[in-house]
Amino acid sequence: MASNSLCHLFILILSFFFLSPSHAATPSPLIFPIRKDDPTRLYYTTIMVGTPPTAVNTLLDLAGQWSWFNCDGGYNSLAYRPVACGSDTCNAAGGIGCVGCNGPARPGCTNDTCGVFPYNPFQNMQLAEGLGEDVLVVRATDGLKYTSRLHVRQFPVACVSSSALEGLPNTTTGVIALSRAMTSLPSKLWSALNLSSKVALCLPSSSKLGHGDMYIGGGPYYRPFTGSKDFSKSLLVTKLLVNPVSTAPISSEGDASFEYFVDVRAIKVDYTPVSFNNSLLDIGSNGVGGTKISTITPYTKLHSSIYKTLMKAFAEAASKKKIKKTANVAPFGLCYKMKTIGSTKAGPDVPNIVLVLQSDAQWEIKGANSMVRVSKEVMCLGFVDAGKEVTTSIVIGAHQMEENLLEFDVNSSTFAFSNSLLLQNTSCSHF
Repeated sequence: MASNSLCHLFILILSFFFLSPSHAATPSPLIFPIRKDDPTRLYYTTIMVGTPPTAVNTLLDLAGQWSWFNCDGGYNSLAYRPVACGSDTCNAAGGIGCVGCNGPARPGCTNDTCGVFPYNPFQNMQLAEGLGEDVLVVRATDGLKYTSRLHVRQFPVACVSSSALEGLPNTTTGVIALSRAMTSLPSKLWSALNLSSKVALCLPSSSKLGHGDMYIGGGPYYRPFTGSKDFSKSLLVTKLLVNPVSTAPISSEGDASFEYFVDVRAIKVDYTPVSFNNSLLDIGSNGVGGTKISTITPYTKLHSSIYKTLMKAFAEAASKKKIKKTANVAPFGLCYKMKTIGSTKAGPDVPNIVLVLQSDAQWEIKGANSMVRVSKEVMCLGFVDAGKEVTTSIVIGAHQMEENLLEFDVNSSTFAFSNSLLLQNTSCSHF
């Protein structure tokens, strides 16, 4: 009897050990390289898709609903499966109608296929393509190194012709969707691997400095030369907004936007608030206004009234630093002689631009993120006048995001950021 009691006790202890939540296996976040295309100042990652795996360079698009690429360059996956039109998968993905093809069956050329409409933002063109599913090969990380290689099935993707690539960087053959849409890359990986609903970007400032990182599923986030410091513990946090009206070229009434909006409440130059109509910072009932973050916009675009007052405030502050103006270089409206600008750890020594977000979280845009070198002698303020008739008042562009760690958490509706990593003796760039 004593022996049986001890046996039962031993089994009970083992059961507690293996079933206790404190010992439950935690899914590892995933990591993808981010590289800069210097001529266009846009960013792309490499995905491994299909059987056998094919490496595809895809442009990062925080607004993208569907991932798509040119399937004509040797992509002939044995695992590719078209999604049937009218199927539950098609309806859940927002597919409309059927797509067919006259050629021999291959990825991107099938009949009775779910029709979707990938968007090329550089052509402002909607593409009617068939939706398919394939295997995606991903790498898990502990924040420092790759820990495992995983195969994720039923990754949604659309094939396009080479003519659909117009406007994309020559280094890419498609677009990877990073929005909140259920068909995006993060949404698929969150659900397939039971990951935290987070996507984080660390954009490198130059291709010559190596690559940055995209994390899906949360931290830890380690950066070069900082040892065991986990940057996920020190990020500033503010609210992530949802525009109640879709800004997509094609949408149904009642659809909300899949894009990432943040609640900018004011703008400062150094410590002085910039004066403009602050109602432009609010998202109206018609979806107009507010601030969104975009990886396909090289430089931050501002409503004309915001742009003009920001330029004036910056020019006045720069004049106090004895920084000398020079002729403007398009598309910029304020340029300076480089020899009159000093340097700091975080780039050119110019007035700071500060975006004040909800909860008083302050996104400080230092010289490395505010100034753009356009020649050996000239630097310009890297903001662009978007005009008066705009849907979104502020579109924060990629240049202002470089060497900053940014995290979007869909479930908690929060946006977290580091400010310039250069101030912490590290960066997004590494080899």
